[in-house]
Amino acid sequence: MNPLPYRIDAVLFDFDGTLTRPGALDFSAFKRKIGCPQKTPVLEFMQGLPDRHRVQEIAAKLDLFELSGAERSRPNTGATSILSAIKTYGLPVGILTRNSRDSVLRSLERFPALAASDFGTIITREDPVEIKPSGEGVLLAAQRLCVNPENLLVVGDFHFDMAAGAAAGALTAYLSNGENFDSPADAVFVIETLLDLKPILEEGLSLPAGKLPNAFLDELLSDHHIDDPSVIVGPSVGEDTAAVDIEGESVLVLKSDPITFATESIGKYAVSINANDLATAGTEARWMLATLLLPCGFTKSQVRQIFSDLGEACSSEKVTLCGGHTEITDAVSRPVVAGTMAGTVAREDLIRKNRMSPGDRVLVTKGVAVEGTAIIAAEFREKLLQGGMRSNVIDDCRRFTAMLSILPEARIAWAVDGVSALHDVTEGGIATALAELSLAGGYGIRVRLDAVPVYPQTQRMGEILGIDPLGLIGSGSLLISCRPDSVAGLRDQVTASRIDIVEIGEVTNREPGIDATAGNVSVQWPHFEVDEITRLFQ
Repeated sequence: MNPLPYRIDAVLFDFDGTLTRPGALDFSAFKRKIGCPQKTPVLEFMQGLPDRHRVQEIAAKLDLFELSGAERSRPNTGATSILSAIKTYGLPVGILTRNSRDSVLRSLERFPALAASDFGTIITREDPVEIKPSGEGVLLAAQRLCVNPENLLVVGDFHFDMAAGAAAGALTAYLSNGENFDSPADAVFVIETLLDLKPILEEGLSLPAGKLPNAFLDELLSDHHIDDPSVIVGPSVGEDTAAVDIEGESVLVLKSDPITFATESIGKYAVSINANDLATAGTEARWMLATLLLPCGFTKSQVRQIFSDLGEACSSEKVTLCGGHTEITDAVSRPVVAGTMAGTVAREDLIRKNRMSPGDRVLVTKGVAVEGTAIIAAEFREKLLQGGMRSNVIDDCRRFTAMLSILPEARIAWAVDGVSALHDVTEGGIATALAELSLAGGYGIRVRLDAVPVYPQTQRMGEILGIDPLGLIGSGSLLISCRPDSVAGLRDQVTASRIDIVEIGEVTNREPGIDATAGNVSVQWPHFEVDEITRLFQ
């Protein structure tokens, strides 16, 4: 399966069998002549010989053998065209081969309008690194081509090429040359001829700054289908606005929120976080506009992944993605998705926080920092591993994204007469969210600090990274203010849906603010000027 997303900043080719079709050489006969087993590569056979004089004799014969093949070699199908295209794309290109340098230079003489100087690097067996299947040669090539190994595409026709690329963390493309062999497991792409590289390269090229090219945008939008009959004007090239028909509805609820921290599954975050806010007003999200600001260096494949992520998330939440804007810009260093959502609700069903009253109980679903835990697991894996967190635990935390939506518990709360207010936990964590709920409701809140649920994984992350889970971005948790006589029924229904819910405090008749206790002792409620995750990214 092809990787999405990916970026290609340089291309590294194997030589014989990839860029060239060598002359009709009988390797089986050569191996018999030097006493090499047929299933053992010649270089590995030489390395295992104890007699250095014998090794030198075989090396000299191998050089002559390769030179004779170079004299009769020819460019492989599509080699000249793809090298020309790569030059047009402005990508540096290199050669990594187990052959001798002399045989490579001799073969290149048979390429029209192509010389060794057209390659940023040519690494052969004379270089002081293990070429293949080790990743050392690929890493050396990436260094000489001045690219990150993960943005280097290694192209070859042999499993050693794929193994070397994978060992270095590079992208790999296996060239079958039209032969029906099983592709190596390390191959990311499988191509029949070198000409098949062109669409792969075009997907991985960095896009120019500015709006997406119209042809590419039209291609993306053509895969996006709208089934909502209320959408009068939807997303299309040339349309500046979207239009929806809300005739007969009492209240249109609107929300806009950007996603700036997450890079993995950013589309899902954008949909969930905005839909969560609408849910606190008592309505389902119906329509969404998405503005994508993407950093310079982004590729078609990376853009395609975000569009796919957005589309899948909207489909899952039954939200119509009806418009927006996408551009590449140096104003951002990470992807930013700003979502604007709208939904409708009957006036009498609109939930407003001014319905809170002293004596209401305050409950929270799940545990704190659901979103922050998932982001940290995805973005700071190495630091967590260095701090002693197990790999499988980190992987489990990445799957916290499945809990980002508060809609399941919000739908239950909408139907409970005693629910007076809903508030989702977002930037600034539960510490900030409770303060916001208090301010919006117009009353103080007394919180039992030791009742606030913190996942042990999140607590451990905090210890390793020096952050407080109470101040960590927390989409996925819903704060509920509820009349005392409705708490038991609410809790039973939410728990029956396999969602954790716990009472953590109550509304007081004091001025807005948080009074906290721990073990019946008054304690200071934490205040965070910025979200704890912001400090990590800084």
